[in-house]
Amino acid sequence: MSSDQLLAFETDCHLFKGCGFEAPSVWSFIFDPIAEVGGVEINKPMLLAFIGTFAILGFFWAAFANPKVVPGKLQMVAEALYEFVRRGIAREVIGKKGDAFIPFLVSLFFFVWMLNLWAIIPIAQFPVSAIIAYPAGLALVVWITYMTVTFKTNGFVGGIRNLCVPGGLPKPIYVLLTPIEFVSNIFVRPFTLAVRLFANMFAGHILILIFTIATWYMLGTFLGTLYATASFAMTIVLTAFELFIQALQAYVFTVLTATYLSQALEEAH
Repeated sequence: MSSDQLLAFETDCHLFKGCGFEAPSVWSFIFDPIAEVGGVEINKPMLLAFIGTFAILGFFWAAFANPKVVPGKLQMVAEALYEFVRRGIAREVIGKKGDAFIPFLVSLFFFVWMLNLWAIIPIAQFPVSAIIAYPAGLALVVWITYMTVTFKTNGFVGGIRNLCVPGGLPKPIYVLLTPIEFVSNIFVRPFTLAVRLFANMFAGHILILIFTIATWYMLGTFLGTLYATASFAMTIVLTAFELFIQALQAYVFTVLTATYLSQALEEAH
């Protein structure tokens, strides 16, 4: 039994009973393997990522397998979500050239959103993107994509200029600016892209855990129950706020990806 499971069974520890409040910590993000497939151990976040992937594929397959001129409810919802990414991100950030990247951006947006949404889905109740490996892996995919587009559009020399030499500046400034642009565009971009998503989901999950556990911990006496009620109310508020943050972080991740692709498509000066 892992430590996160153990806490759930410590039902006799309450406020005013002489036992301390055991706040969630790093152990809340460590999961024991639940299965092994081909020598690869599968834990809860991995399983949720797989289920989320198939859920997204199943949703869009069901919506567009037999498209109709007059769409049904499912097709209408899927079209609205697709158009949100196509018009609100791809076209808005990249322009008409962004049409080539719509499948990538749509997939990225809904996958990140699904990873985040697991935090508020009963039984799952864990944001997969709170494990740094998942945002890092997605950031690596984005990095490989916009680097490939940069050099495919501009060639090797032009690609280097695109990444490191912004145009329209006095030449002496390039001595200082070129190394900064090199580090920023090649190393800082994927790092911040991953850390931003990870940190928001990690912090949100920790906050919800604290107030959820505190609600149970403070039960047992009249005064403690009053505290527990306030803690439970805060849990509801934080969960609603987290729902907004989950969608926002998926949007930010996708918009930044589109921004990097837009810059990669620019001709080197």
